[in-house]
Amino acid sequence: MTASKQRRSGAHQVLLALYALFVLAAGARAAVQLATDAGRAPVAYALSAVAAATYAAGWLAIRRASVGRTGFASVMLWVELAGVVTVGTLSLVERDWFPDASVWSDYGIGYGFVPAVLPVAGLLWLRSQRPPV
Repeated sequence: MTASKQRRSGAHQVLLALYALFVLAAGARAAVQLATDAGRAPVAYALSAVAAATYAAGWLAIRRASVGRTGFASVMLWVELAGVVTVGTLSLVERDWFPDASVWSDYGIGYGFVPAVLPVAGLLWLRSQRPPV
């Protein structure tokens, strides 16, 4: 099996599928919320849009990482994890800022905590992409 084929493993395909799903889920959620009632929870709704953009960049980064370009993926996955932790913590501490949930509220509880697990899974996969020493 070639290195290119090995990098495009089942784990890589699952990550790409999950990121694509979350681009759609977060993007649709933000679009509907911002279009129908933006004033109700503008911070939460804007953060859902940021999450969608982050997932889109993460999808692209993971795709590029499968052929050896891992720098952007590393940065994006750490940014995503920082976003989930920051928004998750703020949504617990400052409930008034989140009258309605964002994708990352409560560490992604509304999505089965997948938003909290996804960047960690991506970072673990990325670590496996390093060439052997």
